Amino acid sequence: MITSLLLANRGEIACRVFRTCRDLGISTVAVHSDADAHSPHVREADAAVRLPGATPAETYLRGDLIVKAALAAGADAVHPGYGFLSENADFARAVVAAGLTWVGPPPAAIEAMASKTRAKELMAAAGVPLLAPVDPAKATDADLPLLLKAAAGGGGRGMRVVRELAELAGELEAASVEARSAFGDGEVFAEPYISRGRHVEVQIMADAHGTVWALGTRDCSLQRRHQKVIEEAPAPGLPEALRTRLRTAAVAAARAVSYRGAGTVEFLVDASGRAYFLEMNTRLQVEHPVTEAVFRVDLVALQLQVAEGAALSAEPPQASGHAIEARLYAEDPAHGWTPQTGVLHRLDIPGVRLDRGYDDGDTIGVHYDAMLAKAIVHAPTRAAAVRKLARALELARVHGPTTNRDLLVRSLRHPDFTAARLDTGFYDRHLAALTAPRDGEAYAALAAALADASRRASRFGGGWRNLPSQPQTKRYGDHEIRYRLTREGLTAEGFPGVRLESAEPGRVRLEVDGVARDFEVAHYGDQVYVDTASGAYALTAHPRFTDPAELVTPGSLLAPMPGVVVRVADGLAEGDRVRAGQPLLWLEAMKMTHPVTAPHSGTLTALHAAPGRQVEVGALLAVVQDATEAQEDQPS
Repeated sequence: MITSLLLANRGEIACRVFRTCRDLGISTVAVHSDADAHSPHVREADAAVRLPGATPAETYLRGDLIVKAALAAGADAVHPGYGFLSENADFARAVVAAGLTWVGPPPAAIEAMASKTRAKELMAAAGVPLLAPVDPAKATDADLPLLLKAAAGGGGRGMRVVRELAELAGELEAASVEARSAFGDGEVFAEPYISRGRHVEVQIMADAHGTVWALGTRDCSLQRRHQKVIEEAPAPGLPEALRTRLRTAAVAAARAVSYRGAGTVEFLVDASGRAYFLEMNTRLQVEHPVTEAVFRVDLVALQLQVAEGAALSAEPPQASGHAIEARLYAEDPAHGWTPQTGVLHRLDIPGVRLDRGYDDGDTIGVHYDAMLAKAIVHAPTRAAAVRKLARALELARVHGPTTNRDLLVRSLRHPDFTAARLDTGFYDRHLAALTAPRDGEAYAALAAALADASRRASRFGGGWRNLPSQPQTKRYGDHEIRYRLTREGLTAEGFPGVRLESAEPGRVRLEVDGVARDFEVAHYGDQVYVDTASGAYALTAHPRFTDPAELVTPGSLLAPMPGVVVRVADGLAEGDRVRAGQPLLWLEAMKMTHPVTAPHSGTLTALHAAPGRQVEVGALLAVVQDATEAQEDQPS
């Protein structure tokens, strides 16, 4: 029996596993980097062991340090979570060699399946359809587009789509660097890219006594940067014959390697309904809660029971209803999915199962994945689940860095999603519409200004009706609010038909064209969050005059996020001519690599970036003088 378990991971999955351990009476041990010293998973554990350093390579990818931590803390078992070392056979062997129980598949099974290339060989021998691999060194235009993938892990890291042959070498290098950073292994392989395919997977659970469960299907087609955003179970709209084939193939894959524990077999289903094996993930998946909801099981508890030698029942439980999960990321979908950092002041999503990796007041840093939490709902039908989750996210209180919350709400309500017309190109086609500015922000800015006025007045013992009657001006982003408050009521420029019913520092009620609406207002320094029944708005309060420090040289390339410069374009130097959109350097933040490109064609007049340099958001990286400006500067 397992009595004490070390979780070789961090964030949301660590908190998730600890929750089950508490239910089962198992004590818990966390490991943490210096950057994670005050993270929720450390606070929730019964004991914690420091891994010196901040980067994954120094900490969560150091299997030797993690095994030592388990022994030092008196743990008798190790759970790998997902990502990091969860699909590393050598780490699994080291755990077993230390006399600890490994909560995962046998190392030989990990070795066979965690290498995507070896897994494809096994599936081909079992008769499962595959996408033919492509040798990058021999690729031609006829092979395009290609998908580059990391051999040692998933989660979208080390993955690139190549549409031009001239880009192949550079993308191979970038994918390899990212894979090595995430998994400690830079091996990358290539296969044909199917742009309108569906990502469908089967959850399996196997014991050491010959029983293998296939726990239905999941659809994970809505992805950005090859990372899943919205997942659901069961996968909608699949013919029953195809479901049967997928379950049969998944069970065959598990049996082929004498699998034990939880795993996922992933398939790509093309427009004709033909399914191709993609890979087998020899670990628990991020999206496992939707399967738990539909089958009413605890997959982590089953993992622990199987690791203890228990036998599964002959047949899995019956499925019921529909479940959907949405991943809440600290990122800006409207600006290249740029990761965001800062303090998470408040996160509250009513009426859902919320698996979170950050608590209120925590700081989101640059070293790890940008996922804040997962919101999961279950309902009798898909339509009911979609409606429930969309409304819960709409009413959520998310105060802190920019997130994808609005994108999630709009995605769930998009006609293609509600009709289950799903494929991995969803965001390629619809992102612009899904991130377009929403109506109502001006009213939110007005409410913020009135709440601020009430807050200032309350300091002197009065309410908003006691404010001076002269015009007031407040600027939030692009909105300059001009208003006057008198005993007769509110007059605001550009807001005809608006009547103020009440104003308090945290709540304003406005009547707009005869309809009363409430606005909840929260201030954190110059950041203001306005929540309404139909959505939320994040505003920045600005001074009346521009800060001269905000002015920068035209053509300046500023760091869009905190991170580390991992690469500068080969041979790039000041004085070089560059073209618009040309990648000049690459930043690594939150385990993803982000290119920084030339804003226009011209001359590189300054280069301040070098590999290994840590930069803060807004740091000057380079300056590209526009070609037309350069010509105008020449003497006549």
